[in-house]
Amino acid sequence: MSTALQKLVIPLAPLLPRLELEPPAAAAVAGAETAADGIARLEAAGLRNEAARLAAHALPKREAVWWGCMCARAVPDPSLAPADAEALLAAEAWVRRPGDDALRRAAMECAQRTGFRTPEAWAAVGAFWSGGSMAPAGQPAVPPPEHLTGVAISGGVVLAAVRFQPERAQDRLSRFLASAREIAQGGAGRITPEAA
Repeated sequence: MSTALQKLVIPLAPLLPRLELEPPAAAAVAGAETAADGIARLEAAGLRNEAARLAAHALPKREAVWWGCMCARAVPDPSLAPADAEALLAAEAWVRRPGDDALRRAAMECAQRTGFRTPEAWAAVGAFWSGGSMAPAGQPAVPPPEHLTGVAISGGVVLAAVRFQPERAQDRLSRFLASAREIAQGGAGRITPEAA
């Protein structure tokens, strides 16, 4: 597993405080050494929300934002507001050029026009919180806390899972976690979109 999921084979222990796991989830990951193992154990225990949260925090930030975009695209909203569609495109543009601070800031500008209610918006916020400064351009740098991209992406992934038909959330989360594993292997993690 360690070779195949190289981007998820990171120590689990430093990520646990970010997750604030309930006792059943904490018990499921007890003894796990890597994030990949923790995700597998949580999923096997039927705790897919927690597995998705762990994946969002464990993936490198660029890959996590891409995963958030793929999950949003997997459950399309035919009435998606233009601002949310622009936020998704801005997040994807940053993923393609993660060193471009103008693209990172543009993602947040798009997200701020959304109302922050969609997975598309949170993918863009995740891009903004990936690094650089949260302060306005030209002001003293205020780096984002390390965990914020994971917070944004985990929220967006859960929003995508419950969009329209919340009863399908667990099946969607299984597909989303398969996508995260593919991304961890260096793949694109694309998910076949549901019919609208």
